[in-house]
Amino acid sequence: MRRTDPRSSSAQPSRRALLGGAALAALAATGTGTASAATAGAARSAPWPTGFPLPDGFLPEGIAIGRRPYAYMGSRANGALYRTDLRTGRGSVLFPGGTGLVAVGLKLDDDGLLYVAGNTGVARVHDSRTGEVVTTHRLSPAAGHFINDVTLLGGRAWFTDSRAAALYGVPRGRGGGIRTLPLTGDWVQLPDVNNANGIVGAPGGDALIVVKSTPGELHNVDLRTGRTTRITLVGAENVVNGDGLYRIGRTLYVVQNRLNLVTVFRLDARATTATLTGTITDPRFDVPTTAARFGDRLYLVNARFTSPQTPETTFTGVAVPI
Repeated sequence: MRRTDPRSSSAQPSRRALLGGAALAALAATGTGTASAATAGAARSAPWPTGFPLPDGFLPEGIAIGRRPYAYMGSRANGALYRTDLRTGRGSVLFPGGTGLVAVGLKLDDDGLLYVAGNTGVARVHDSRTGEVVTTHRLSPAAGHFINDVTLLGGRAWFTDSRAAALYGVPRGRGGGIRTLPLTGDWVQLPDVNNANGIVGAPGGDALIVVKSTPGELHNVDLRTGRTTRITLVGAENVVNGDGLYRIGRTLYVVQNRLNLVTVFRLDARATTATLTGTITDPRFDVPTTAARFGDRLYLVNARFTSPQTPETTFTGVAVPI
C-alpha cells in the first residue's frame, strides 16, 4: 500500500505499517499448562488479515461494515450477500440471491437492517443476521434505471440512480413512504453514461455528497430542495471514475475504481470545497469500487471490471490503513 501527499514530490510512508498476515494456526500438539496459556495469548494478539477471498464468480461491488467486525458484500451476478469475519478472513453466504436480482451498494444500520441498492429500479432491506428479505422497495417504475449506492442519513436511507437525476429516500425501518428528490442546480444529467454513483451524508447532517462518475465531479445536495452545488476541488482536476464514498468527520475518501486509487480530501465546514490531502494506492487493488471502515482501516472490494466476469473469476476484499 502506498499513500502519497500532494505537498511532496515523492511517495511518503504510511502513518502506520500494514497489519499483515492471517490468524495463527492452532498447534498440532498440546504442551504444558503454561505453554497452552502462552499460545492462547499469542492467538488473541494475532494480527487481523489484510485481505480475504470471496467466492469465485461473485462479482462484488458493495461493502458495508457496522459496529461489529463483519463485512457484508453484495453480488452483481445474482444479488447474493456474503458475510466475512474481519478477524479471521473467513466468510459464508448470508443470502443466496436469485434470478434477476442484483446487489451493488450496501449500508448497515445500527438496528441490524442491511439496505441494498438493487440496480434494476429496486432497493431491498435484509435482516443482517439471517439474510432474510424484510422489504423490497420499487424506487422507479420505469425501465433503464440503475439504483447504484446508498447511505443512511436522518430517518431515511438515500439511494442514487446513475441513469436519472434523482435521489430516493426510503424510511429506515420496516415501513413508510418513499421520497423522490429531483436533482437541480449545478447538476447536469448526461445521456448513456453513469452519472450519480457513491453517496454520503455531509458534515452537519442537512445535505448529501454525491459523486458524479462522469465527468468526475462532487456535488453537495440540499436535502430540502434537491438543489445541488458543485463542490470546488482544490489540488485535483476531477474525480473521474469516482465510485464509492466514505467520510470520517471532514475527511472524504473517494474510490476511483479503474484508476485503482482512493483520493483523500479535506472538506470545508459547508462541504462546498474539497482540498486534496493525499492518495492511497495498493498493488492489490484491482478496480476497487466501494469502501467501508473498521478501526483504523478501510476495507474495499475488487470488482475487477477489466478482467473476465465469469463463474471462475476470483475476487477479493482488501484492507488498507488510514
